[in-house]
Amino acid sequence: MTYSVAVSGASGYAGGEILRLLAQHPDVEIRTVTAHSNAGDPLIRHQPHLRSLRHLELQPTTPEILAGHDVVFLALPHGQSGQYTDALGDAALVIDAGADHRLVSPDAWARFYGGDFHEPWTYGVPELLAGREKQRERLRGATRIAAPGCNASTVSLSIAPGVAAGVVDASDIVSVLAVGPSGAGKSLKPHLLGSEILGSANPYAVGGTHRHIPEIQQALRDAGAPDPRISFTPVIVPMSRGILATTTAPIAPGASDAEIRAAWEDAYGDEPFVQLLPEGEVPRTADVIGANTALVGLAIDRSANRVVVVTAVDNLAKGTAGAAIQSMNIALGLSETTALTVNGVAP
Repeated sequence: MTYSVAVSGASGYAGGEILRLLAQHPDVEIRTVTAHSNAGDPLIRHQPHLRSLRHLELQPTTPEILAGHDVVFLALPHGQSGQYTDALGDAALVIDAGADHRLVSPDAWARFYGGDFHEPWTYGVPELLAGREKQRERLRGATRIAAPGCNASTVSLSIAPGVAAGVVDASDIVSVLAVGPSGAGKSLKPHLLGSEILGSANPYAVGGTHRHIPEIQQALRDAGAPDPRISFTPVIVPMSRGILATTTAPIAPGASDAEIRAAWEDAYGDEPFVQLLPEGEVPRTADVIGANTALVGLAIDRSANRVVVVTAVDNLAKGTAGAAIQSMNIALGLSETTALTVNGVAP
């Protein structure tokens, strides 16, 4: 069977990455691409790297145009997806790459986003531990999927195995991330101009204000933490793509080094896209660019009594579009790895 696909926000970074990966998918037909201000333009004008899709024209983003497809991807700014998802009741599978359907708490939505709260959908990070199973099991047959925030899924994947195994204290998690500016979208923002970020590292959303904090806490509650607390500091660095997250947490009393490492080995030993590196190794963002891979380095700092996890992802691939397509594959009963690669691009 070939599934017809519509992608909204197709002129942006997330929409473009969804299209790049779907263009290699043998089971889908990219039938419709939509945009707002760029409607009427050839897709290739805004995504010149997508040569195989040069025949497509951007159409207006309306529920009528998105309807009638087997799969609809919404790659829209936060707060805009809800108006379309409410009108797509008959669509077989809708995947939202924005934040509108990620959070289960109306209070958390009001505090970090504001505006209308929409029902939570199945969270699209298959490898995350959720109770006694993986989130993958909840995605099987799902019809409404919330793709993750790239920073949130990176941090959650980093520390959830330790939380689930009880070898770390989830009440004192600290995470500092080096992130590429593509995570902020394609719209013009003066503080993200090349002249502003080249040669500089720029912290933002400092002091518990970043919108991905409640998403991380939600994932860690699913992993077994009753009251997870996290100090979360992202820093924009001059690389177009990538996240390098360094996450630490206190070692739980009595946890041995072997038990700590076993928690991550048990969680990810059989996962194709989340890979624990050998002891003593840490990842680089350069090793995951273009791939649906999260590389995880684990260190045990007994002098500080903390576990240190360093995780690298491509924020547009594994962080957003790759997670969305991986979740789509699971929901439709396709091979989970279809159209997704573990191999990055170098140099």
